[in-house]
Amino acid sequence: MEEEQPGVSSTWPPPPPFWRDFTPENVARINELRKEEAEREEIKDPSTIRLEGLPREQRNLQPPAEPADGVWRVFGDTYRLKDELPRLEDMGIRRLFPNPEERDTNGQHLDRVLILKRLAKSLLLNFLELIGLLSINPEAANEKTADIRDLFINFHHLINEYRPHQARESLISMMQAQLDRTRAETNAIRDAKDKAERTMEGLGSLKVEDELVSNLTTPKKKEVWGDVDEAWTSTAGDF
Repeated sequence: MEEEQPGVSSTWPPPPPFWRDFTPENVARINELRKEEAEREEIKDPSTIRLEGLPREQRNLQPPAEPADGVWRVFGDTYRLKDELPRLEDMGIRRLFPNPEERDTNGQHLDRVLILKRLAKSLLLNFLELIGLLSINPEAANEKTADIRDLFINFHHLINEYRPHQARESLISMMQAQLDRTRAETNAIRDAKDKAERTMEGLGSLKVEDELVSNLTTPKKKEVWGDVDEAWTSTAGDF
């Protein structure tokens, strides 16, 4: 009896078979079709065009259309085109704090910090009650455990409502840091420029005597004629 060979397993699935369709010829052909369709419809960006009636070997070169309901699944997880925080009511959880749209008697938004403090105190109180129930009647602790679960979920949900504000403030902080760094670099360049200008002005203010300049740049006439006489004397001696 032949030994059974172990099956091949991998953490990630193998690549889909349509990668073979991405040949240089197919890519060039679909780019030509997009350009022709863009010229026909007078669209500037050909990459936004969806072509209809493509042959089989070119259908996979075009990204699929967005899901109509805005929901799709990847590796068992559900994703949405519009990333928004789900409502507690949609998840079947009791809401223990007012909706963000609700306002107080003065027409102002409710203080979320105060609500978080109340939820934290309720968690501590329910935990103490749970300990008392476990010591007296453990079978009656299921309801109290469900209350603590709802408190935790509401607490976490209220914190998640601050995520857009946190992202906005983080972006403001990053942009401010980039602006400060750019200003510091600009000031350093200006300081170096001013220092170079002062150095050039200092060099330009130096005065050199005209006689010294003429002596350094123009040879004296006597020295010139003496050199000529020595040259003629040496030449005559050779003859």
